[in-house]
Amino acid sequence: MAQRRVTRRRLLETTGGTLTVAALAGLSQAAGRETVEVNVGFDGPSGRRAAERAATSVERVFAFDAMTITVARPAIDGLRKNPNVRYVEENGRMFAIPNRPVSNAPPGGCSPWPDCKDDGGGGGDTSQMLPWGIDRVDAEVAHANGDTGAGADIAILDTGIDADHPDLQANLGSGTAFVSCRGGSCTTDWDDDNEHGTHCAGIAGADDNSQGVVGVSTGATLHAVKVLDKRGSGSFSDIAAGLEYVADQGWDVASMSLGASSGPQVVKDACEYADSKGVLLVAAAGNSGPCTDCVGYPAAYPEVVAVGSTTESDTLSSFSSTGPEVEIAAPGSAIYSTIPGGYDTFSGTSMACPHVSGAAGQLMADGASASQARNTLGSTAGDLGLASNESGAGLLDVAAALGHDSSDN
Repeated sequence: MAQRRVTRRRLLETTGGTLTVAALAGLSQAAGRETVEVNVGFDGPSGRRAAERAATSVERVFAFDAMTITVARPAIDGLRKNPNVRYVEENGRMFAIPNRPVSNAPPGGCSPWPDCKDDGGGGGDTSQMLPWGIDRVDAEVAHANGDTGAGADIAILDTGIDADHPDLQANLGSGTAFVSCRGGSCTTDWDDDNEHGTHCAGIAGADDNSQGVVGVSTGATLHAVKVLDKRGSGSFSDIAAGLEYVADQGWDVASMSLGASSGPQVVKDACEYADSKGVLLVAAAGNSGPCTDCVGYPAAYPEVVAVGSTTESDTLSSFSSTGPEVEIAAPGSAIYSTIPGGYDTFSGTSMACPHVSGAAGQLMADGASASQARNTLGSTAGDLGLASNESGAGLLDVAAALGHDSSDN
């Protein structure tokens, strides 16, 4: 229960103007007891000891010289002045990039949680379809030539993945959760209680199984790394922990359809750590468009491939964030994919991101390193005539990246 704030004036009024030294001391002590959760980056053992001494409790310790602690607010200034402490930042939150409405949106547009969606043609259809985005990036050409991504590991850092979905079960690997799955539908701790993560997973790697949809990579192993809760929200520390986990597992790709408008240092540290371990990091550029120089984080970090969104007519999606950090574009408007219990149509750079993640998985399954895959995706992208701050190198071309011609289908 939140404590009611008592000002000095209010206390004077309620005590008839008589305020004792003891009462003033009590107010000071109450203020001193206020705690806040922060992420602390440090240099070496001295910095770590300083953080531990200041902490009322240690919540999480990272391998990259950082930790999450609960600390009395007055102690923060002292930590920041310590020469062995690199940063102290409050543990804010990142979110699943809010999707824009496709149709049937409520009056006045969508609220971010849950994501807007339409019925996408219904969840009961069991015949397989080729979503327009998969077709547009020529992923089916790669499939026809035997490139399915088998052997690659793609981590979906999101709200989880539906553990029972028939289009995903064959490709699901291990999962882990840094936030709790809520509700009676949770069969694992990393199950999806939101829909966002399952939708992204289907784009990256839905199975080619004669039903539902097909993904960019039909044979890569998908790993659920649940860092966002039922409302599509996760702390900076949760995101950083998910990235650290992916790096320590030795997986190939981290797909992040999530973000924030500002860049937390602990997440940057985690991106640097994962990058140093050979993970290719891919993230949604954000849905702040139309705008200028507005790419969100972690997409804006140099270690991360920032993905913009295009429409079926090869124009820039109106919602797609732009800026010099955008590296490549992929289909993101009106994308049909998996959700828990069926299929649906979402729009957002959230949907563009896993197209690129699936393609990266295919390249790395063929032996490419993260840096090689990143360079190849850029050098083979198709020119749409858009500005570089809108689409980067251009539109993702899976077939070209793998050395196939679209006429090979």
